[in-house]
Formats: sequence, C-alpha cells, structure tokens
Amino acid sequence: MQYPASVKDKIFLREDLVRQVYRWRMQNKKIVFTNGCFDILHKGHLELLSKAAELGQILIIGLNADESVKRLKGIDRPVNDEKFRTEMMAGLVLVDAVTLFEEDTPQELIESIIPDIIVKGGDYEPENVVGAETVIKNGGEVIIIPLVKGYSTTGIIAKIREL
Repeated sequence: MQYPASVKDKIFLREDLVRQVYRWRMQNKKIVFTNGCFDILHKGHLELLSKAAELGQILIIGLNADESVKRLKGIDRPVNDEKFRTEMMAGLVLVDAVTLFEEDTPQELIESIIPDIIVKGGDYEPENVVGAETVIKNGGEVIIIPLVKGYSTTGIIAKIREL
C-alpha cells in the first residue's frame, strides 16, 4: 500500500528525530512523548494519545521494534509487524512523529530527545516510568493518564483465542 507523504514524513530514524526536535524547540513547541508496542490499536490507546496530544504542540511516539516486543511480550508477539505499526501510528492525526527503538526500554531515546512531558497509562506510577528522572532533571514532568477499563491488547488477543 502506498501512503501519502504526510504519513511518511512523520516516520523518523532516531538521529533525524533528534534534529527535528531541535527545530521544534527553536519554535518554542512543547514536546510530549509516549511509548509502547501499540500492537493492536484500541480505544485505550486512542484515549491515551488524545490526552497526551492535548498537553503540548508535538506528540512523539517511541515504538518498540519487533524484537523488543518479542522480548517483552513473548514469541507470538507482535501481531502486527513494526512497519505496519509505525505506519499506523504515523497515520493518526494526533501524532507528529514516530520512531522505533530496539532496546527493551526507551531510556536512550528519551535521553536523546529530552521531551518536556512523558505520558504513560494508569498501569504505571510516575516514579517507575522509564526516563522520568531524565525529564524531571531537565525541568519536564511525567503525567499518568487513567486506563480505559476493558481495553488491552492482551485482552483482545485472549478473546480471539477463545473463538
């Protein structure tokens, strides 16, 4: 499938994202960051992304690469490959930039872009959010968005397996 330039233009290699973040900072844009596998996009994801986007002018998604997802979630994951997941996230109007990370956590990515705000779902405590210390040390903040009950990728996969 051929995607419009507006989608492709939101997908960055890490080094290119660092340069783009610098340009956004020169424009005094508040940069919000969240990360995850975003394997099967659901209502909970959209709620998190929508609330995250409201917190600033730029929303960056750090997306776990396939091998990272496998290490974290098991060998039968991800359901959707990193190319599709990256394009899916970049296709969302709420999202300004998407980049993959191979590591198990986004710590190195966060250290390279130093967002103003890190957003995570309600299954996290602020003190346990990867990169929180880096962001707070640089004057930023960590914001936890409540989960939407009844929506999770694991739950969706379990329902499908029951069929």
